[in-house]
Amino acid sequence: MNRELGLKLLSLVMDWDDNEAAQEFDWLSFMASYKYDGYRDYCAGARFIESFATWLQQFDQEDRPVAYDFVKERLIYFSPREIERLVEKLVPEIVQRHLIHQVAGALKISPYRVWSSPEYERAYTIERRKTLFMGLSDGARIDVLRRMNADVISNEQVVIATQIDSDKWKDLLTDLRKDIERSGDGNFAEARFNTVYLIDDFTASGTSILPDPDVVGALKGKLVKFLKSVKQANDAMGGDQAFSQGYKIYVHHYIATEEARRRIAGVHEKIQSDLATHFGADNIQFTFGMLLPDGIAITEGSSHPFAALCQRYYDDAIEGKGTHSGQSGITGKVYGYANCGLPVVLEHNTPNNSLSLLHARTDSNNGKHNMRPLFHRRERHSDLEQAVIPNESGAPNE
Repeated sequence: MNRELGLKLLSLVMDWDDNEAAQEFDWLSFMASYKYDGYRDYCAGARFIESFATWLQQFDQEDRPVAYDFVKERLIYFSPREIERLVEKLVPEIVQRHLIHQVAGALKISPYRVWSSPEYERAYTIERRKTLFMGLSDGARIDVLRRMNADVISNEQVVIATQIDSDKWKDLLTDLRKDIERSGDGNFAEARFNTVYLIDDFTASGTSILPDPDVVGALKGKLVKFLKSVKQANDAMGGDQAFSQGYKIYVHHYIATEEARRRIAGVHEKIQSDLATHFGADNIQFTFGMLLPDGIAITEGSSHPFAALCQRYYDDAIEGKGTHSGQSGITGKVYGYANCGLPVVLEHNTPNNSLSLLHARTDSNNGKHNMRPLFHRRERHSDLEQAVIPNESGAPNE
């Protein structure tokens, strides 16, 4: 869209005079080119400014300034480079610190002394090789992690997913033992992984990684799926084990909310004995690259006037009849999944925890407002009612 056409459209939508229109369009042009046009769901001829003008038109004239100011003042957008920076920080700022303390503890020396002798450095290098990195979703940016640490971690200790079969686990162990043998360690034949990092991009509620079993009725979530996968692989490997006894699990999110951090910690405290009993997982820690403060949320009762617009222009058709929303115990989505109320957009998709007015689209015949998205969300959870297909035992598939 050229400057004149964009200026004219936004002037009409917002009822600006010429001076205000020129001033605001300068800001919009800069932010569109600097960040927002990079949103992956946009296409040529329908990028941010065009989408913004269309989005604003769904509001009554008197509500448009509130919606405009919300985007200008409260929207938090993570660009590709910003997310890559969080990926880049993982190994030098978090993994290395953990490894240094592990090695220092094993050698019974102060952490700073790990670099003081070739023997200690060799112990650190071996411990680093016994560390595995696994993606919990495509948001883990495993390709970026591998590329940024090409001289630090090998391809054979980076896996794009956690659900892998026993053959893949055997390959990982074979490659590990070959590298340990080359390092001169005589115990290479029994080498196993001592640490694993399970990596994801974003969590706002914590229910994907570790939902509350009192709400969902069982031990579930991405962490439990990983533990089940490891247990099944160990059973299928004829007595061999992928991980050493008491191995460490770090669940790392590049971005999380303070609310998610608290919820995860609370659920983990509640079920940690069950995880240890069923899976032998008694050393689990949760780490975060960036924590978003509670104050960014806009929910029911918030003083920000956009909260009222979220209610007024909401269509409950987006709630569907599926079960995913029930993992949080909250089915309404006025303020996003689990009432998180986030003004957050990631460059590749908008989280379902973000305010629904940002990402939802409806075209229903229920007499309610048809919602228009500013950053359309590509839904990854089926929220439609599906037929239950029994498995061989007659019980429904999970």
